[in-house]
Amino acid sequence: MPERPRAVFAMTAENVPLIFPPEVLSRLREAVDVDPALVVERAEDFADPRVRPVLAAAEVLITGWGCPLIDAAVLDAAPALRTILHTAGSVKGFVTPAVWERDITVSTAADANAVPVAEYTLAMILLAGKDVLVRRDRLRAEPSHPGWGIVPGIGNHGRRVGVIGASRIGRRVIELLRPFDLRVSLTDPYVDEAGAAALGVTLLPLDDLLRTCDIVTVHAPDTPETHRLLGRRELALMPDGAVLVNTARGALVDHDALIAELGAGRLSAVLDVTDPEPLPADSPLLDLPNAFVTPHLAGSQGNELARLGLAVTEEAERLAAGTRPAHALDRAVLERSA
Repeated sequence: MPERPRAVFAMTAENVPLIFPPEVLSRLREAVDVDPALVVERAEDFADPRVRPVLAAAEVLITGWGCPLIDAAVLDAAPALRTILHTAGSVKGFVTPAVWERDITVSTAADANAVPVAEYTLAMILLAGKDVLVRRDRLRAEPSHPGWGIVPGIGNHGRRVGVIGASRIGRRVIELLRPFDLRVSLTDPYVDEAGAAALGVTLLPLDDLLRTCDIVTVHAPDTPETHRLLGRRELALMPDGAVLVNTARGALVDHDALIAELGAGRLSAVLDVTDPEPLPADSPLLDLPNAFVTPHLAGSQGNELARLGLAVTEEAERLAAGTRPAHALDRAVLERSA
């Protein structure tokens, strides 16, 4: 048997047993030589006498939420490092240019994390189409409300859904929407007509998508180009009664403009992400009856964390077998993604 690559955990220590429950950790340790009791949580931990010799020999860094910045100084202390396996999505918070300059491969579990976000989005789209999120609270407030018969204007037969961003999550949402009787449109500056046709959706400019869709779901990355992508002008384009779903990042939406539209009763919103996050206690979004706000739950939670660990374990197995990780990042693509 070839010698297993040496690895080190770099993340918030309490997350290690959540992401790598016993059966997943056991499989990981068959692929790489890693000590689950040795976890780097802070930048100064890289200089810890216990960590330094292990880091010096490490070929793999297994990272996650809370990973310290990986800069030139860290890399100098890890001359054997060849691969970073990240147990979450974005690496922009800790991967520095020095990582790319040293030709270190970076792989993420972004595809695995896309699964629960897309599932959450699908559920909210279908519930929003039936107006469940608003009518449940209305029934609580008015138990005798005459809403037990036919309710005009709701339903998911032929409902127009607009997807902003053909990201991993956006594409997964499109895939999950396919079995339903919905008309799905997409806007994305990096997708052409042929690409949209391959996805089975209609490609539209952003303004046209906003004008024509009953439910709009946001899956674009948080970049300087997408900051406040949906502002006062854009939200005003949405038809009366439309629903905005945001599971991407709060900064993509102008919250003041959204609150004005919600306050007027013209739109509804499902927000799993906000700006700021968490919201201040006096935010109108927490009280408006047509705003359904959840505390960043769409991404991997609870038992879903093991899926992230499994994804990284499979990458570690590929490394041990001498093959390239299946989910290695392209630095050029990373510039325009999350």
